Amino acid sequence: MDLGLKGRKALICASSDGLGRACARALANEGCTLTMNGRNKRKLESAANEIANQYNVIINTVAADISTEIGRETLLEACPDPDILVNNNAGPSAKDFRQLSEDEIITGLNQNMLTPIAFIRSVIDKMVANGFGRIVNITSTSVYSPISGLDLSSGARAGLTAFVAGIARSVVASNVTINNLLPGPFLTVRLKSLAQKTAQNSDLSVEEILEKRRMENPARRFGQPEEFGHACAFLCSSHAGYITGQNLIIDGGAYNSAF
Repeated sequence: MDLGLKGRKALICASSDGLGRACARALANEGCTLTMNGRNKRKLESAANEIANQYNVIINTVAADISTEIGRETLLEACPDPDILVNNNAGPSAKDFRQLSEDEIITGLNQNMLTPIAFIRSVIDKMVANGFGRIVNITSTSVYSPISGLDLSSGARAGLTAFVAGIARSVVASNVTINNLLPGPFLTVRLKSLAQKTAQNSDLSVEEILEKRRMENPARRFGQPEEFGHACAFLCSSHAGYITGQNLIIDGGAYNSAF
C-alpha cells in the first residue's frame, strides 16, 4: 500500500534508538524527509546514516535534550513546519512513588507531558494552514494498566492523553490528526533496563524475568520495533485522516479488555 507520504517532512523526537528509531525507519521507507533527534550525537548520527543509506532519503539530525526549551527551539529551527510530528521522550526510571522527590516529579511531568504539548503548540497551526498534519504521541499501555514503579511515567502520559483528546477533535476538519501509540513489551533497551531494575530486588536473573514476561504475553513473544514503526507510518498516512483522538495499543494482547 502506498501511504501517500513521499516528500512529506517528518520530525521524530528521541529517534536515535528504540521505538523512535523504528518510526524513523518506517517513515523513511515511505519517502519522507526526516529530522531525527537524540541526546547522544554519535548514536544519532550512526542511526541517521544507516537509515539514509538504506532508503536514500534526506535526514537532518539535531542532538539536543528536548526536555529543555533551548533543545526544542533548536529542533524546531531545523524543521519549523513538519507535516508529521512523532512525540517521543525518555521516561523516568522505575522508582517507588514514596521515594520520588518534588524535582523528580516535575522532571517526569516535563518529559512525558509538557514537552510533547509544547511541540504540538508549535506546529499545529501551520499544519492546519497547510491542510495536512499528523501527530503521533508515543505513550504506554501503562496509562490503562499501571506498572509497578512507573507511576510517574504513567501519570504524566495519562495527562498528555487527556490533554490532547479535545485538541484532536478541534483540528481534524483541517485534515490534522492526533493519535497515541501505546506500546506494550517491545525488545528495546528500555525493556531490558526495567528487567535489570526488577532483578536487583528479586531472586530472579534478568534472563528469567524477561522469559517470564515473554511467556505471560498472549503472543508468547515480545514485539519487534519494526512492527511499531509500521503502525506509526500508517497513522501518519494519507489514508488515516478519519482516525483521530485514538489510543492504539500494540502489545500482543497483553492488556486484557473487551473495550
